[in-house]
Parts: sequence; structure tokens; C-alpha cells
Amino acid sequence: MSRHPLMPLALLLPLAAAPTARAQGRPDPAKLIAAQQEALAKLAFMDGVWRGTAWSLLPSGEKHTITQTERIGPFLDGSIKVIEGRGYDSAGKVTFNAFGTVSYSPATKAYTLHSHAMGSVGDYALTPMTEGFTWEIPAGPMTLRYTATIKGGTWLEVGDRIQAGKEPVRFFEMTLKRVGDTAWPAAGAVPPK
Repeated sequence: MSRHPLMPLALLLPLAAAPTARAQGRPDPAKLIAAQQEALAKLAFMDGVWRGTAWSLLPSGEKHTITQTERIGPFLDGSIKVIEGRGYDSAGKVTFNAFGTVSYSPATKAYTLHSHAMGSVGDYALTPMTEGFTWEIPAGPMTLRYTATIKGGTWLEVGDRIQAGKEPVRFFEMTLKRVGDTAWPAAGAVPPK
């Protein structure tokens, strides 16, 4: 069996780097969590139970309307935000269900929306604004940009297809009213005994 002449050196490199990483120390978890809590506190206006109407354009161009609900709350001591969205048809059947988390990285100073919806999963940049936020999904030659404005107990969110050299195309809109508070998802934890 032949062996590459640099193989022993390659095996030793990770071992040589380990003491350096240990000497630098792990970031203080309390400081990381405090930074996450501070960042997510800026999105507290999202918390609660919401209900209203949403429409989206089908590939045929037909406008599809549903009753949309959202329940949103802090988790992990306020260091992340958890979101569940449900869309109901006129008979009350769930036709859309999505789950997401919003997190903040102190290292990159960026927010991320981790989303599960309609069989797809992804991580998307989320940008807070004074009274809302934006988030975007790269989609080949275009970008799907969602812009939410939340004020006075009303959540208005629109989705636009953005493509270079073309006018934006609105394909989604929802208008929700805040129904009330929720203890979800933190409530109901399993006790030690």
C-alpha cells in the first residue's frame, strides 16, 4: 500500500490547531444569549395571535384567497422567535401550514428566518424595520421579497417578484388583525417531576 508523503503532516495539523482554539476560549454563552435577546426584543411587535385574509396569485393568474392565522412567541428565554402560519379554505380545511424561527447571530450581526413551508426548507436574510421587517428568497433570475408592516394591531405583508429591468409583480398580500396574546411556544414545558 503506498502512502502520500504529506499524509502524516496532514493528520497532525488538526491536533496542532486544537490548543490554539482552546487557548482563545469559547465565547461566553451568557453574552451571546444576551445579544440574541436584545436583537429579538426589536421584533416583539410580532408576538401574539393574528388572523385575517391572505391572497396569492396561482400560476394560472387566478387570485386564491384564504383565512390566514399566525401565532408567534419567544423561545429559549427570548433568544429566538417561533412562528407558525396556517391558511384555511372556506370550508375550514388547512391548505397552507408553515413553521419558522427567527434568530440572530452575534458573530455576523445578522437575522435569519429558518422556514419550513409546502415541502420546502430554507434560511433567508431577515431585516428588521421600525414597524416591520423584510425577508427575501433568491429564486434564480428573480428575488421574492416579502415586506411586512405591523402597527396599530394590523399586520400588512406583501410579496413581490423582483427581476432586474422589470417592474415588481405583486403575487401575495395578507392583512391580519391581532387577536390577542399567546403563551406559545414556551408554555407547557415538561417539568422535571
